[in-house]
Amino acid sequence: MSNSSILSRFAAAAFGALAIGATAFSAPATAAPLPLFPFFLPQIEAAPPPVAAAPEEEERFELPARLRRQVVNYYTREAPGTIIIDTPNTYLYLVLGNGQALRYGIGIGRDGFTWSGTQTITRKAEWPAWTPPPQMIARQPYLPRHMTGGPGNPLGARAMYLGGTIYRIHGTNAPETIGTRVSSGCLRLTNEDVIDLYSRVSVGTKVIVLPMTDRRADLGRTIR
Repeated sequence: MSNSSILSRFAAAAFGALAIGATAFSAPATAAPLPLFPFFLPQIEAAPPPVAAAPEEEERFELPARLRRQVVNYYTREAPGTIIIDTPNTYLYLVLGNGQALRYGIGIGRDGFTWSGTQTITRKAEWPAWTPPPQMIARQPYLPRHMTGGPGNPLGARAMYLGGTIYRIHGTNAPETIGTRVSSGCLRLTNEDVIDLYSRVSVGTKVIVLPMTDRRADLGRTIR
């Protein structure tokens, strides 16, 4: 091949390259330029998902000192693990043995709804559903016929069912009622306390409920 032919082809190739370049630079200003080195493109990171703001914590209700969970001196012939309800003083005792008990503040039945006797825990439930018994519906027809378990449920975080009765030891979403007489016969603790008690007892636990008429002095003395 002659030198003149080689030079002609080289000139044609160069002219073609210039023409392509001119075409590229004459593209409309709104078009995105083609990258010369696409493998050097900067990495575009997706924006992180928005972080949901944490809801403000509800103001914590503080129980009076006497109603807070505490170990006390408590002398009884009942076996360790027995629950004793001191109805007049609104306490629940879990017998530990060796003259001691774990004492919880409780809410009890209002006037006309207290009861006494000996029962056993026949069932335990976490975040229990609530189905008001017919007797309660008759007195308070506005009540729901059924409520699923959850923080808004009147039975609170845990429930321990007593024998074949309609009564339970359960939690509450109204801790300010601890130490008062407001229920229809059930025995209520704060959710924190009922979770603690629930973890310590089992099905078959003996529960002794003292009568309201047994108005003795406080049966348990705080250990100093």
